[in-house]
Amino acid sequence: MHRVGSAGNNTNSNRPRKEKRLTYVLNDTADTKHCAGINCLAVLKSSASDGCDYLFTGSRDGTLKRWALGENAATCSATFESHVDWVNDTVIAGDSTLVSCSSDTTLKTWNCLSEGTCTRTFRQHSDYVTCLAAAEKNTNVVASGGLGGEVFVWDIEAAVTPVSKSSDVVEDDCSNSMNGSANLLPISSPRTISSSNSIRTHTTQCHGYVPIAVKGHKESVYALAMNGSGSLLVSGGTEKVVRVWDPRTGSKNMKLRGHADNIRALLLDSTGRYCLSGSSDSMIRLWDLGQQRCVHSYAVHTDSVWALASTPTFSHVYSGGRDLSLYLTDLTTRESLLLCTKEQPILQLALHDDSIWVATTDSSVCRWLAEGRTPQNVFQRGGSFLAGNLSFSRARVSLEGSTPAPVYKEPIFTIPGTPAIVQHEILNNRRHVLTKDAAGSVKLWEITRGVVIEDYGQVSFDKKKEQLFEMVSIPAWFTADTRLGCLSVHLDTPQCFTAEMYSVDLNITGKPEDDKVNLARETLKGLLVHWLAKRRQRHGTQASANGDVVSGKDMTARSSAHSRIEVDGNAENDSLVYPPFEFSTVSPPSIITEGSQGGPWRKKITELDATEDEKDFPSWVLDCVLNNRLPPREKTKCSFYLHPCEGSAVQILTQGKLSAPRILRMHKVTNSGMRCWWVAYLKMIYVVSFSRTLTLILMGSWL
Repeated sequence: MHRVGSAGNNTNSNRPRKEKRLTYVLNDTADTKHCAGINCLAVLKSSASDGCDYLFTGSRDGTLKRWALGENAATCSATFESHVDWVNDTVIAGDSTLVSCSSDTTLKTWNCLSEGTCTRTFRQHSDYVTCLAAAEKNTNVVASGGLGGEVFVWDIEAAVTPVSKSSDVVEDDCSNSMNGSANLLPISSPRTISSSNSIRTHTTQCHGYVPIAVKGHKESVYALAMNGSGSLLVSGGTEKVVRVWDPRTGSKNMKLRGHADNIRALLLDSTGRYCLSGSSDSMIRLWDLGQQRCVHSYAVHTDSVWALASTPTFSHVYSGGRDLSLYLTDLTTRESLLLCTKEQPILQLALHDDSIWVATTDSSVCRWLAEGRTPQNVFQRGGSFLAGNLSFSRARVSLEGSTPAPVYKEPIFTIPGTPAIVQHEILNNRRHVLTKDAAGSVKLWEITRGVVIEDYGQVSFDKKKEQLFEMVSIPAWFTADTRLGCLSVHLDTPQCFTAEMYSVDLNITGKPEDDKVNLARETLKGLLVHWLAKRRQRHGTQASANGDVVSGKDMTARSSAHSRIEVDGNAENDSLVYPPFEFSTVSPPSIITEGSQGGPWRKKITELDATEDEKDFPSWVLDCVLNNRLPPREKTKCSFYLHPCEGSAVQILTQGKLSAPRILRMHKVTNSGMRCWWVAYLKMIYVVSFSRTLTLILMGSWL
């Protein structure tokens, strides 16, 4: 299963410790659009009469965005970037705290009116965190559930309040007390949360606070809901039952059976009397918690129900799911109406006055008319049907071709996104990656600069890949994926340092053409050039203030503990970034990595502030960019013979074997007394290219 920024092997086994990875995420558009499906929505209403309402969206691209809403308009006013995997759910706690959860197993709190400030990161869950629930009236209470079967209830005020213990000690306390007793702190009014851009603050955990553990689930949890006062919590997942809890103590009240498949969506009315559930069995069920039974079943959808939203009076429910349809159902009369259809499955719904925001697996968000205040008016348009009691009833109607016509054909407004990348191929020059997005557009990326160098439009991906094939071979020094809807490039040591090219082949001017350039080292320098500049400035300021001289080798003591490190003698230890490795500052990439403490983090390269050190970066990255140290490589050479090309009249040379490193320019061979092209017959190796550089690939072992 995909994990970004793996912590590696921290046990006391004899196996070599797995070094932490560095990933950089590329984007060729401005940071005002999502580039993957929208998993969650939250609306923040303005308290002022002339104030601006906000919509928060969480995406599979790992970011959240805040949209300032106007009359049929929306402006991206902030991007919240810290999660390293899909954002699965988000809720608003109080007036200014946004809580999000992710497949990176964390919860994060944000100052939702800031420019994207993450205030705390909580690592209590052991697996993907899939859902959140908040108490509308009790603004401190938030519940979280995930694939590990864990459900936690958080007092957000207590969780984000610092204590006197140091953060390093507190992290151990927090992680070791996961299964311990709950901290039943009184729930009170929210406090102002201090904001900070420091990564150390981002990754600091719950400062000794332990959430209430709601124990009882044996399988994954996909849905949570809470009543207004925070006195009742319902949960559902792959066990096909609705569990009811007292979130104040974590005790189980009841268990409701009736669904035939996974429960994917839950709603509670403000009093906690009624509960609505949506399931992969295509059914919506209304439960009376006082009577502990299902009082109504609604067969509206023809496939899984993934999203529910109710009117304020809990008289009508909006539902969407895998069948691409949005329905409105009267819970009393059982009358249902198809409001609209989408091109992708519906993942989340959010009512906003008389409209409803709809999120799908597409990167765009649409706003549709919904008559949320007076939903009965919609039924006057006609076209309604009576919801059945059995799940197959709607499916049968659909097969008979009598699917109702939607009330609305077009949304009143759409917040556009960027089509997600759905296919990619690393070309054999190991600097270019060919991608295809959901709209069918094919692009060519240069990953050492993080830019699109050619947009081919909607052409055949396979044919374009064949056209771009080159008779060259470079070691596989990076891997890539498109899980986040954009291109993510992964660097793992020591493999990433195996690829070299001559400066002349990279068109680097002012450098001897025979100088070898390590692609990973120069890429790291390009990624961290802003961090290095701020670091020198900061250390220079500190040295001036203290009257000290900064050596520039501040990592030497730590690096000396690594016995297998060598200095790259072919590259200068400076901050000069060559043009083939200059990254854009208009659409800068984001770094995903982790150091010795705190877990994985994500940040744009232009936002690194030089406070990051070995606690935040892998040690091999700092060894490379600060000390010019690379992992050791075996000093091996390959032996080969030269023979005249077939049909050539050139005299056969009687000289002995020739030897060369892995990469060899052809002119060095031709300059040794030969003035024609030769074919090299290599024992156990292949000659891949006779261009300006002769590259030899080992097929067995070095001679």
